[in-house]
Amino acid sequence: MTSPDTTSAEQTPAQRYAAYRRRTAGHGPALLDFRTLYDFELDPFQLAACQALEGGSGVLVAAPTGSGKTVVGEFAVHLALLGGGKCFYTTPIKALSNQKYADLVRRYGPQKVGLLTGDNSVNGEAPIVVMTTEVLRNMLYAGSQTLAGLAFVVMDEVHYLADRFRGAVWEEVIIHVPDSVRIVALSATVSNAEEFGEWLQAVRGDTAVIVDEHRPVPLFQHMLVGTRLYDLFVDTGKGKDRQARLNPQLTRMAVEEVRRAKVNQGRRTGRRRAPRPQRFRPPPRPEVIERLERAGLLPAITFIFSRAGCDTAVLQCLHAGIRLTSKEEAEEIRAHAELRTADIAEDDLRVLGYGDFLAALERGVAAHHAGMLPTFKEVVEELFTRGLIKAVFATETLALGINMPARTVVIEKLDKWNGEAHVDLTPGEYTQLTGRAGRRGIDVEGHAVVVWGPNVDPASVAGLAGTRTYPLNSSFRPSYNMAVNLVGAVGNERARTLLEESFAQFQADRAVVGLARQVHRNEEALEGYAKAAECHLGDFMEYAAMRRRLSDREAELSRERSSARRAEAARSLEHLRPGDVIIVPSGRRSGLAVVLDPGVGRRSDGPAPLVLTVNRSVQRLSIQDRIRIPKSFSPRNPQDRRDLAATLRGRVPDDVRERRRARGDSAATDDAEITRLRAELRRHPVHGCDQREDHARWAERYHRLERETEQLRRRVEGRSQVIARTFDRVCAVLQQLGYLDGDSVTAEGRRLGRIYNELDLLTAESLRAGLWEKLGHAELAACVSALVYESRQPDDAAPPRTPAGPAQDALAAMVRLWGELDAVERDNRVSFLREPDLGFAWTAYRWAKGDDLDEVLLESDLTAGDFVRAVKQLLDLLGQVADASPDNSHVRKTARRAMDAMRRGVVAYSSVA
Repeated sequence: MTSPDTTSAEQTPAQRYAAYRRRTAGHGPALLDFRTLYDFELDPFQLAACQALEGGSGVLVAAPTGSGKTVVGEFAVHLALLGGGKCFYTTPIKALSNQKYADLVRRYGPQKVGLLTGDNSVNGEAPIVVMTTEVLRNMLYAGSQTLAGLAFVVMDEVHYLADRFRGAVWEEVIIHVPDSVRIVALSATVSNAEEFGEWLQAVRGDTAVIVDEHRPVPLFQHMLVGTRLYDLFVDTGKGKDRQARLNPQLTRMAVEEVRRAKVNQGRRTGRRRAPRPQRFRPPPRPEVIERLERAGLLPAITFIFSRAGCDTAVLQCLHAGIRLTSKEEAEEIRAHAELRTADIAEDDLRVLGYGDFLAALERGVAAHHAGMLPTFKEVVEELFTRGLIKAVFATETLALGINMPARTVVIEKLDKWNGEAHVDLTPGEYTQLTGRAGRRGIDVEGHAVVVWGPNVDPASVAGLAGTRTYPLNSSFRPSYNMAVNLVGAVGNERARTLLEESFAQFQADRAVVGLARQVHRNEEALEGYAKAAECHLGDFMEYAAMRRRLSDREAELSRERSSARRAEAARSLEHLRPGDVIIVPSGRRSGLAVVLDPGVGRRSDGPAPLVLTVNRSVQRLSIQDRIRIPKSFSPRNPQDRRDLAATLRGRVPDDVRERRRARGDSAATDDAEITRLRAELRRHPVHGCDQREDHARWAERYHRLERETEQLRRRVEGRSQVIARTFDRVCAVLQQLGYLDGDSVTAEGRRLGRIYNELDLLTAESLRAGLWEKLGHAELAACVSALVYESRQPDDAAPPRTPAGPAQDALAAMVRLWGELDAVERDNRVSFLREPDLGFAWTAYRWAKGDDLDEVLLESDLTAGDFVRAVKQLLDLLGQVADASPDNSHVRKTARRAMDAMRRGVVAYSSVA
């Protein structure tokens, strides 16, 4: 291909002008002006999205990570400024908000750009405001004047709406933003982008759906075995027949590992164990980095799904003497780090491990995870982006939108801890992680490396790398705060209608369509079955129903007899005494036996006597008839069924079966209902039909399908209006507690409407009950911390320490109040409120009292990043508590004092560069 410069030189002025006209065909003046801001040509998907925006539509852009989706969001900013309107640029995390704020300030200047997060409020009335999505949601409910003149809302990383903890906020914003505002939704590649786009069109009007699956930088997949790098896929065939398949060398290696594992089970030879082959061990992390450096694959991000693992990896590299930077680069790194940490006190830097942090930075190595101080994380991001840091060990949070592309991404393991269990990576998560590989405009290709180990199956890695189905599913559900704000704004009925516009209900309705179609097919089949069961002598379906009633009654009698026999046997066994001689009627222990121990009270299922049989075997008997079912048993396999039935027959002697059958026949004969039904069957006209059993088979098929169809109908009913029904239950709780009064919001409800917290109702109830009225500022901080903090400790951990005195009493009262609310929720069939977590109460108390950082961290067992994040979440809720409390109330003043006392030291350092 000829280079653009050569082509331009060879063209005449007329040809160059014609080429320019072709490139800019369909471009409006705004897009022509916008393109001059970039020194590269926009991709087709970027142009299509920008053209749709300039044409007056909203857009959904779904494209791979690193493909340049944000260009579309930046064009929305450009359009807003040209039209004299506002653009809000929302992100899911504060770090991404800070990064985007810095980018836009560089382009438009600080006067035109603002930032609103839980931590920062900078120039909030500017025409361009970057904010977290929650901030915009709160503005919408509060009817903020800042919304005046809003023309565009950019929702970066909109696929976050699948997040089960925070995803509902994205749907709230999309539904409630004024109709005049155009939505620019930017999403990672998802397999149901068209479905999401249809929903956006339904609730927002004209919305263009732009899907692009092309990676601007090709990605090559590898596996690292020891220090040898293998391609995950190899090409076979030529031309049109060319296709990628799993590297056979990796397949052979996996088979060899299985063989080794079997040998490693070990065999005993005499009294000594046979020698075992050496198991494969993954290469040390410093060796992995050195191998990547030799291959020219740095800078690299290694994803380790553990904060401690990331920190350990950095120390391992330090101890191994790795140095990835030149002397000049190390000096530049030190200067930047010292500049960014200049405001942090020396004592705090020592506590935060700044020495080791800086030593690793100077060697080109760093960690990146949520447990780090935000300033430290930002230093890593800035230095990595500048190409000075060459190896970063990170948790998966780095993959969530932060602009830190690398040449190579390394994944150590294919499973991670999700807070409840170790779970495998999903194809979507794998794609999100490897999406960081390949820097546009710098790298010709990106590389994803999976470190091979004994439990890593190359075929599974190939499946993750090759799967393209990761749907976006809604996690939306109404909350108490949402309910009072919606009812207060539009009334109950309109609120119900709005919630039925959610993506969650849209997807449920889509599922209902499929189920309803299946119900319709079943109903057609039922008509055919009923016709096939027709008898010329009478109504066979009526006859079949009588047969089923007879069978049900016989089965009921059989269950009653079995229960009676077990009860009788239990009563008999309870009277046994040591030395009694009994007869064991069946099984391997059948025959005479002497009782050694009656075994009363040993088991919940009845007495279990210990006996000695005539064969000199000591056994403990049970009144339960039980046989061992093979693990391989399949109820669908005829041979398995025959074998198990034969075993069952062998356990019960013929004479016992005959006696039981005789007793059963006798009981059935004595039952009036069975006698009546049998007589009615014999009198029915179709009883004498010579095709009776053929009709019966069709009737049985009809009955089974009718049961299945009824279950489907119940599923359809359960999914229809599911969000509205949940909303009704939430409103029932609020009515019961006095936050709603019919279609209006009470004064207490308006207080609840100002509290945006997972435990919003418990917070409002604690305020109403006056639990915090007599607390000091540090004690209030301790109590409110229980409403935001969630411990990473196991459920059976020792009870956390709490401040003594009034704070301890208030915390106990909050837990009791939660128990009462939990009972109210159960009565109304909802479950939103978790139990308050007291794990941060003592730490919050000490920090609010003014204790030093080193003492607080030492006793809390928290990392600096976790501590800062927990305090900032606490400050956010303390601010809401102050705003929700009456003017001049004690709690309002105390909350403000607590905020002033806690916003100091590492917590006060600005996270905006």
